[in-house]
Amino acid sequence: MLEKIVLEQVKLHLEKNNLIEPFQSAYKAGHCTETALLRITNDLLNAADEGMVSILSLLDLSAAFDT
Repeated sequence: MLEKIVLEQVKLHLEKNNLIEPFQSAYKAGHCTETALLRITNDLLNAADEGMVSILSLLDLSAAFDT
């Protein structure tokens, strides 16, 4: 119960002070890993269409968090 109350207060603070990144997918309703991957794919395809070179660096942090 306490965690939900704190979460709502933090979310309200972040929204009120415009501190949430517009492209953040985590911890937002209607956003998930899939929406983040779709955004990255779209950006890469758009860049390729414009003849731009893209570099994508991916990090696997699962070992850092023992998952």
